[in-house]
Amino acid sequence: MEKKFIIVFVGIILFFTSWNLTNVKFDDPNKDKILINIIKYVLDKGHYQSKEINDEFSEKIFDTYLELIDSQKKYFLASDLREFKKYKLQLDDQWLSEDLTFFNLTFERLIQRMNEVEIFIPVLFDKSFNFDLDENINFDFENISYSKNNKQRIDRWRKQLKYMALDIYDIKISEQKLSLKNNKEFKLKSNSKILNESTELVKKNITQIFDLMNDLEKKDWFATYINSFVTQFDPHTYYFQPEDKERFDMNISGKFDGIGARLSKKDGGIEIVDIILGGPVWRDKKLEIGDEIIKVGQGDQSPVDVIGMRLEDAIKLIKGPKGSEVKLTIRKKFDGEIEVVSIIRDLVLLEETYAKSTLIKKDNKSYGLISLPKFYVDFDNYKEKNCASDVKNEILKLKKEGIDGLVLDLRNNGGGALQTVVEMTGLFIEKGPIVQVKSTGNRKKILSDKDPSIVWDGPLVVLVNQMSASASEILAAALQDYGRAIIIGSTQSFGKGTVQNIFDLNRLISNSQFDLGALKITTDKFYRINGGSVQIDGVKSDIIIPNTYSFLEIGENDEKNPLSWDQIDPTAYNLWNGYYNLKDVIDNGNDRIKESKLATLINENAKWIASKRDLKSFSLNYNSFKKSQSNDKDFLSKFDEIKNYKNDLKFDLLVNENKSLEKSDELLERRKKWHSNLQSDYYLNESINVLSNLKSKNIEVKKILAKIY
Repeated sequence: MEKKFIIVFVGIILFFTSWNLTNVKFDDPNKDKILINIIKYVLDKGHYQSKEINDEFSEKIFDTYLELIDSQKKYFLASDLREFKKYKLQLDDQWLSEDLTFFNLTFERLIQRMNEVEIFIPVLFDKSFNFDLDENINFDFENISYSKNNKQRIDRWRKQLKYMALDIYDIKISEQKLSLKNNKEFKLKSNSKILNESTELVKKNITQIFDLMNDLEKKDWFATYINSFVTQFDPHTYYFQPEDKERFDMNISGKFDGIGARLSKKDGGIEIVDIILGGPVWRDKKLEIGDEIIKVGQGDQSPVDVIGMRLEDAIKLIKGPKGSEVKLTIRKKFDGEIEVVSIIRDLVLLEETYAKSTLIKKDNKSYGLISLPKFYVDFDNYKEKNCASDVKNEILKLKKEGIDGLVLDLRNNGGGALQTVVEMTGLFIEKGPIVQVKSTGNRKKILSDKDPSIVWDGPLVVLVNQMSASASEILAAALQDYGRAIIIGSTQSFGKGTVQNIFDLNRLISNSQFDLGALKITTDKFYRINGGSVQIDGVKSDIIIPNTYSFLEIGENDEKNPLSWDQIDPTAYNLWNGYYNLKDVIDNGNDRIKESKLATLINENAKWIASKRDLKSFSLNYNSFKKSQSNDKDFLSKFDEIKNYKNDLKFDLLVNENKSLEKSDELLERRKKWHSNLQSDYYLNESINVLSNLKSKNIEVKKILAKIY
């Protein structure tokens, strides 16, 4: 399964400072060769597991690289592959000697083939697509061969474009029927007109795709080449170009300095596709989604034309330090008017990154829910912004509301900073070890919570799924080992038991005239306090609930080149003794799921989804296309209960939250939308069922004392 995400677990430490660099030569004027030389050095000295660079390694690089640059085999020809195969067993030697022969050959050939495709694409639109023909398109890219000749390649592209047009054509036909149903006087368009509109939209989309492809420079393709090497060590070792590193930092901290808008390339210009709540653009109300940026000026300097510019380069001009001025020349979406808008850049916070909480009421009891999308941190100012402190504050707010139990939602949380995990786990236990970390040379250290204070000592549930990874797994595993929380969710979490560090490659070369970027490198493995590893195996849920992804290939074991599972000796720790009926609640919860009609339907639906993902061939005949759709619709009707599910939970804003949200209709609307989604959350409902049955000694004692005093 092709992964569209990178699971990140990062603990930034300066672990390279003691290296002896005197024997490393960095005097080669060729940046690409210098980059390879440095990356080889960092991998050799810093990676958790050494790797033999041999012919087997070379073959894997060859296959990985070609898959990365032409995964659907739509550009290269079979003759290209035959020529490339001459180097299949030479890439290890070329890597060791910084020889770029293979890269230069494939890069130049790829550009040539892409140009050829871009030339013949318009010709494919000269003739209308015929949806009455009986023909199929094959998406089994792993097993199909490269086109034998240009004629076969043209036909492969024709089918791809036809498939795109067929999908849009069907959507437009359905929209027509819906419009007629709602308005009997609605005038239907002819099928030929709809076909023409669909084709024009495909033409526009494919043009934009090639515009983005043409924006890529040789350095971008070289970064891909580098990553075909480094990912052979493990799937989480990864090379970042300078701009990629900047995005990574923004992702892990959830903040950046800029104007507060998400941008996209469109028709040669830069379009505003989203406005970030709380940012300068949102506050000023001068720009709207759909407005086009055509020039960028810095303060009093002359503006720079960004039409035709690479998106990344335009973004560099638009972003800037807090308090600085940027002048944007804008073409307005609705009337096409041109105007210059001055914006003072500011700190932009990505609200969707941060912890948030809500109050849940059921059967005259109150419960708290804290949603944590990732383990974020500002490494430059840890005390100012980190998820452990934010979660602590959310718990304190919920305690003021008198909650009887707490749900910590780590679903789809791909990880983050190690330090925050240790601190956050400490919010729920008195003190003790949280995680064991083993480095190269079998060096082991135990990271512990040394603060005896407990912020929340009541009933606790942690929600996970297959996308809960790394830092999420450390927290869930520790709380499970202590017997502190009940883990509810998928059969197991993602299974990423490795630690990565970010190393700035520029630190190994002085007075460089260029930025070499950074390497995310696997330096350690982490282990549970019971000695087990979550690598591959993940964290097994105490109460298993099927979900949409249950039968899809999602997890560390489905990645390429994962490190193996192993275990070490356990460390000493004291079990949590705060529950009366932990085992009974877990057993009853699993029994309840087994007897649940809805859970059975979810499981059956998950099997069906997995079966559809295995389909590789699709009809390009409209009648067959519709018949398949109709069959799917009839089958899916049995799952309507899942779609229509509503729990009986009541969601309330916290008292202090009411005041802050009243100032912004948009923020309030987002919170209401979140509550609406939670109303359809079966997994959350089961979490509240568990909390309502889980008897905490601490809560019971407090209730008794409250009555006495």
